[in-house]
This record gives sequence, C-alpha cells and structure tokens, in this order.
Amino acid sequence: MLVADDDRRQAEVIRRYLQADGHELTVVHDGRQALEQARRLRPDLLVLDVMMPELDGLRVCRTLRAESDVLVLMLTARTGEEDLLLGLELGADDYVTKPYSPRELMVRVRTLLRRANRPAPPAGSLSIGRVTLDPATHRVTVDGEPVVCTRGEFAILAAMCEQPDRVFSRAQLLHHTRGVDRSSTERTIDVHVMNLRRKIEADPQRPVQLLTVYGVGYRLTAGGGA
Repeated sequence: MLVADDDRRQAEVIRRYLQADGHELTVVHDGRQALEQARRLRPDLLVLDVMMPELDGLRVCRTLRAESDVLVLMLTARTGEEDLLLGLELGADDYVTKPYSPRELMVRVRTLLRRANRPAPPAGSLSIGRVTLDPATHRVTVDGEPVVCTRGEFAILAAMCEQPDRVFSRAQLLHHTRGVDRSSTERTIDVHVMNLRRKIEADPQRPVQLLTVYGVGYRLTAGGGA
C-alpha cells in the first residue's frame, strides 16, 4: 500500500493505523514521489492527498488511471460537490473529506480492498454492440481494444450489459455500484456515464450505445438508434 500526504504528522498517523491493521506500506510526501512509487511498487491501494507539492493528487490520479486500475482513495479538504465529483471523474474509487477520523479511513480502506478481492461471479463474457465485458477477469474491450474502467464504472456497465435495452434509473444504477462512491448521489451516476461514454463511444457527444432516456435514466443498446 502507498500513502501520499505532504502533512507529515497526518501521514504518520495513517501509517501507524494501517500498520496496526496488518498492511505493509510506503509513505511519500509529494505528488511526484507518489507517481514514481506507484509505478514502481504497483500497490494494491493508494491513499492520495489532493493538495501536495510538485504534482497535486488530482494530476497523479489522472495519470495513474490512464495506466492502471490501482485502487485510489483520495483525501481532500475540498467539500464542494463539484470538487468532490472531480475526483471521481478522474477515476478515484472513493474519497474521505478532511477532517476525518483514522477509524473512518480504516473502514474505507477495508471496504475497498474487500470489494477488490471479492470473487467474480461465474459468468461468460457479455457483448453488446462494440462493447465486450468479462465479469470473471474484470476486463472491458471496445472493438477488441482494452479500456480501463474504475470499479464504479465497471459495476454500472456490467449491470447494463446483463440487461441490454433496459432503462435503468439513476437510483438503480447507484445500487449496482454497491456503495463504491461515498457521495451516493444521482449526480455521481451522471459522472460515471459521462466517463463511460468517453471510453466506449466513437463520439461521446453523440452517443449511439449508452443513451439517455430523459426524465428516467440510461440504457445500453447495440447502437444504431436512440
């Protein structure tokens, strides 16, 4: 596990709690080190502060998400909805808002790791249009090319692939994320859908597969019509 926080006192508190919980970890204090160590160590989970020197946590998250599916738990003092959703949009799996209790952080860490290690349901690949999803390997391809999805995005896409053309409300899709997103708002689903369109649609501004059903929610089709 990797912890990146420029507040050395806070980083030491996190280190003690995580080690007491049985985790091996490395601690760094700026964004550049966080990126370098994440690439070198390939940790199961990165606890990443937003406000850091060299590179801020958002830039680190954006870069890593383009390269891997490492779990990212962001620490942020920003409490506005737009700031918090930005972290999810960039690919964070969860976030904790400062000030927080170390116990809350430990619960979030355990929950993310438990979900990541949960055995995949026995099922074959699901294909609809250009998209193929394999629940057993947690892989998504578009026209045969792999795309990296966050766990929240994958959960939404899997639910829709299992029932193509069904209209899902935002509340139903939120349920399928199984609490991956701490905010638990319908706006979170909109962010995930926007990100998925960037990954699976040839033109995200004119989607032909992941469609909006106005006033209701979203549906996934094979393409070629609304």
